[in-house]
This record gives sequence, structure tokens and C-alpha cells, in this order.
Amino acid sequence: MKKTKMMLGLSLIAISGLILVAADHVDAPSVTGNAADITDMYTFQGQETANLVFAVNTQGLLSPNATGAAAFNENVMIEINIDNTGDNVEDLVIQAIKKGDKMYFFGPYAPSATGTSSTIKTSAASGSVAISKYGATPVTSTENGMKFFAGPRDDPFFFDLGQFQAILGGTATGFNNPGTDTFAGSNVLSVVVEVPKAMLGTASSLNVWAETKKKQ
Repeated sequence: MKKTKMMLGLSLIAISGLILVAADHVDAPSVTGNAADITDMYTFQGQETANLVFAVNTQGLLSPNATGAAAFNENVMIEINIDNTGDNVEDLVIQAIKKGDKMYFFGPYAPSATGTSSTIKTSAASGSVAISKYGATPVTSTENGMKFFAGPRDDPFFFDLGQFQAILGGTATGFNNPGTDTFAGSNVLSVVVEVPKAMLGTASSLNVWAETKKKQ
């Protein structure tokens, strides 16, 4: 069984029941804008109610001109961690890593080790998808009851940064309705996987977080 060792590069932790939204658009200079930079993670019920969708966005604040050149890195793995026992330790992982012009997915499966170091269990391969190109029709694939996507997307996160700064500065007391979308017109690179809930255990709620890990 071939295993590739990965070490933690950057993590974003969030707790999820049925719906999760977490964002982090400003990071340290060493990760801002590169393939290890997670901006958001979303978890929600799929259009097929028996499925759960996990979406991890990276490389935020991409302008339209920069999006075409943005790329996933073959040495950076995106890992979705799933705790279905309530102890905040991953019981299952879903891993995505680029090879050539495709994104390859593994899991969900129980990892051999938890925490900052991971291996890829190649026998747990679940599918792959061609990485979509900016401005082209999105490409998805369905394998083993799961659905996959990888590629550029419009940044879905809405935040009125100007009004937030005004609140902090004491010149405003609250947000406007509607507010101004600071991230309008910017893009991210997304990895999306839709999984049958039956693959995730029988817990009524899940703790979910995403990490990027660099190959060692």
C-alpha cells in the first residue's frame, strides 16, 4: 500500500452541524495568495438530501486577470477532517491532491494517524475530476456515489469590510441592509465533494475542519 507523507502547512478549524460557513481572507504573508491559503469552508446538505457537500476555497482575492494563472499545487494536499464522535479528533478524512490537470480524491476513510501529519491511503481512492479552467464550462464527475469539482469560482463570501471598519472606528453602530460586498468580482480556487451521508457514520451532528498540508 503506497502512502505519501504530508505535513501541516495551514489550518482552518470550524464546527459544523448541518450547515457551516467559515471565512479567513487575511493570513500571514507566507501563505497569503498561494495554494496553502484557505479562505472559506462550507458544509451543507446536497440537493439530494441523502448527501452532504463539502466545499473548501483557497487563494482568495483573485482578480479576474489573475484567476487564469492561478493553480493548485501538486505538493499541497487539501484535507477535510470529520469528527463524528464529538471529541474534536478526526475520525474520517477526505483528501484532494492535484496531479497533472486532474484533482484526485481519497476517502472518506479512517486515517492511520491524526493531527498535523497525514498520509494518503491510495487504496482509498474515491475518484478524480479534470480541473476546470477559468471562463470555461465547469467540469464535474461522479464516481463511487460521490461527486467532485475542482477549479476557479466566484468568491461566495459576503462581507462589508468598509462598514466593519467604521463600526470598529466608532463612526457607525451597525451594518447596512443591504451592505456592500467587499469581495464582489474576486475569485477563489475551489474543491467541492458531495458525499452520501451513509459514508460519514450515524452521528446526528459533525465537527468539520479543513487543512492544507505540504508534501515532505
